[in-house]
Amino acid sequence: MSERGRLVVFEGTEGVGKTTQLARLAGRLDAAGIPYDRFREPGDTPLGDRVRALLLDQTAVAVAPRAEALLFMAARAQLAERIRAALADGRAVLLDRFFLSTYAYQIAGRGLPSGPVRAANRLAVGELVPDLTLLLSCDLEVASARARSRGDLDRMEREDRDFHERVTTAFLAAADPAWQDAHPEVGPVERIDADGDVDTVGARVDAALVARWPETFRRLSESQ
Repeated sequence: MSERGRLVVFEGTEGVGKTTQLARLAGRLDAAGIPYDRFREPGDTPLGDRVRALLLDQTAVAVAPRAEALLFMAARAQLAERIRAALADGRAVLLDRFFLSTYAYQIAGRGLPSGPVRAANRLAVGELVPDLTLLLSCDLEVASARARSRGDLDRMEREDRDFHERVTTAFLAAADPAWQDAHPEVGPVERIDADGDVDTVGARVDAALVARWPETFRRLSESQ
């Protein structure tokens, strides 16, 4: 590893397979002897876990859009300290969702104004920016079917089709380099085709990391 670790974020709509791919990559890093930490948003702190229950449990109290965004920010601010410590220790960090999800779900999905939400994120995380976001994407119908096949849907997954179409459109817009230039707090975003079985998609994830940082992740290709 370099002196500072790499922050790699997995993003995408519900059911696209990002959590599965993150878990697969974690196993591959273990096998290759590459040190890493793995986190999810919201969660992985005592505060974040309580916020997660409020935001995702379909039986929880109603949450207004602005409150929803600020709860995500509070959990993110708490988790950011753990992320910074891992990166400073030279460890890779695999993160399930970050600020790009806020763009997709709270700004595009809920219709919140971009400027104040971006300002809230700066307050929450300061200069912490992903080194790479892997944006998994596939047809919305396929993703929705995958989400339903898991069983009980959480509060976000239960939103209507119009909401999920807005979210999907926002995620796809983030794959455009011009969008990334206008939103530097998100960092570089690379779209990964999530159509295929777990290992097929996983090979695309591995290839993206090896191509960007061969000195760090070349052992992924050696352990194929």
